[in-house]
Amino acid sequence: MTQIAAEPAPEPMVEIIDLRKVYGDFEAVKGLDLRVMPGEVFGFLGPNGAGKTTSLRMITGLLKPSSGIVRICGRSMIDDPVAAKSLIGFIPDRPYIYEKLTAVEFLRFVGGLHAMERKRCARRIEELLSLFDLTRWGGSLIENFSHGMKQRLVMAAALLPGPRLLVVDEPRVGLDPQGARLIKQIFRQVCSDAGMTVFLSTHSLDTAEELCDRIAIMHHGEMVSLGTLAELRQRVGQPGSRLEEIFLQITSEEKAEEDSAMIRGITHEAEGA
Repeated sequence: MTQIAAEPAPEPMVEIIDLRKVYGDFEAVKGLDLRVMPGEVFGFLGPNGAGKTTSLRMITGLLKPSSGIVRICGRSMIDDPVAAKSLIGFIPDRPYIYEKLTAVEFLRFVGGLHAMERKRCARRIEELLSLFDLTRWGGSLIENFSHGMKQRLVMAAALLPGPRLLVVDEPRVGLDPQGARLIKQIFRQVCSDAGMTVFLSTHSLDTAEELCDRIAIMHHGEMVSLGTLAELRQRVGQPGSRLEEIFLQITSEEKAEEDSAMIRGITHEAEGA
């Protein structure tokens, strides 16, 4: 009987192994392990100070980890950072752009950094300006743009070279409702049509609930929960509950455990005094 060989498992788009970041005596990220697959919209949630931004900066190569491994489509961010970074588009929560350029000049500059062929770059710029409703502003100086327009321009720049991984930090900051809806449509479309992976950090739980295939919840530098929305609901025993309710329950449980441990430590010290 002829045996049919099993297809090899797809390579993860993002692979993180025991990732840590330490500042003196403070451990901001504590041994993060994570695999994100091609075509996923992956949600990365947590309260302020949870370690999300530090993790994003290490994933994108903006911050060197204290220890651990980050691979982007098999390329090591430590051993081969140029190859790994070439696969990433990054959208920060606050757009930092040289404002004395026009929108088109800025996008041409980004295309040049990625060594894009001139005709392809020009075609992509035209397409993206249209997609983000910035065509009529293409020749205008960026200093005259509103915050929302700058944010849309940054998103266009991140998508310009056709990255394999799009890392997004708070995508809806400064966007009007129409712009926020457009961004959600784009994220879902680039994953389904182009096989891109979107790694999304957000405080908007409604956005995460609507878009994300899987969700990780960080708390005090550790990943305390990971799964689909259905799996997270099962963990907290609340079928049909909203992500906001799940998030608050999980992070509250972690806080309660930390408080109990602290109280036990104080009591132990008092008894030994």
